Amino acid sequence: MEITSAKYLISSPGYLKCPPPDRPEYAFIGRSNVGKSSLINMLCNNHKLAKTSASPGKTQMINHFSIESTSADRNTGQWYIVDLPGYGFAKVSQQQRKQWQQMTEDYLRRRPNLMNVFVLVDSRHRPQKADIDFTNLLGEWGVPFSIVFTKADKATQQEVSKNIKLYLNEMKKYWEFLPASYATSTVKKLGRNKILDAIGEMNKLFEG
Repeated sequence: MEITSAKYLISSPGYLKCPPPDRPEYAFIGRSNVGKSSLINMLCNNHKLAKTSASPGKTQMINHFSIESTSADRNTGQWYIVDLPGYGFAKVSQQQRKQWQQMTEDYLRRRPNLMNVFVLVDSRHRPQKADIDFTNLLGEWGVPFSIVFTKADKATQQEVSKNIKLYLNEMKKYWEFLPASYATSTVKKLGRNKILDAIGEMNKLFEG
C-alpha cells in the first residue's frame, strides 16, 4: 500500500467532536518526545504534515489527518491517522494532565471506528514503566494495539535489538500473546512498508 494524499483535517477537544466514524482509523501515541510526529510524517512521506517540536506536550488535542491510499491491486482507500497527546505528560498543571488523560481514555474506549493503536516506544531505552502500564491499560479496555520501536538509527543495532528483546520479555509477564511490533527509523524509513501493509490489511477488515 502507498499513501497518495495526506491532509490535516481537524483538532478535537473530545471524541464526540471528532469527524464522523465512517472510515477506519489508526491512532498513534507514546511518551513525550518519542518521535510521534516524525513517524507520522515518514509514513505519509510528508515532513511538514504533523508539527514536530523539541518541547514535550505539543500535542494537546485529538488531531485527525485524512489519508487516501492505493494498494498493490490498485484499490483505493480512505482512512484516518490520529495523533494523540503523549502519556508521559509535559510540565503542566495537574488539572490539565487529568483533562488530557480523560480525553484520551474516552477516545480510545468509545471511538467505534478505531482499528488499532500504534504505541510508540523509544528503542534507545530499557523498558519504561509508563509504556508497560499504558499497554496493560489498553489490554484491560480491549483496545487492539501494536508496538512501534522508534529511533532505531540513534543507537547501535545491537543496543536496539537488546532493548526490544527486554521490552517484549517484560510484556510476557502480563501477556500470553504479544502484539505485532515494528522497529522504525524515520531517517532510513525503516519499518514504513510493514506498518502501511498492516494498515492495508486492517482496512480490508473494516470494509468487510
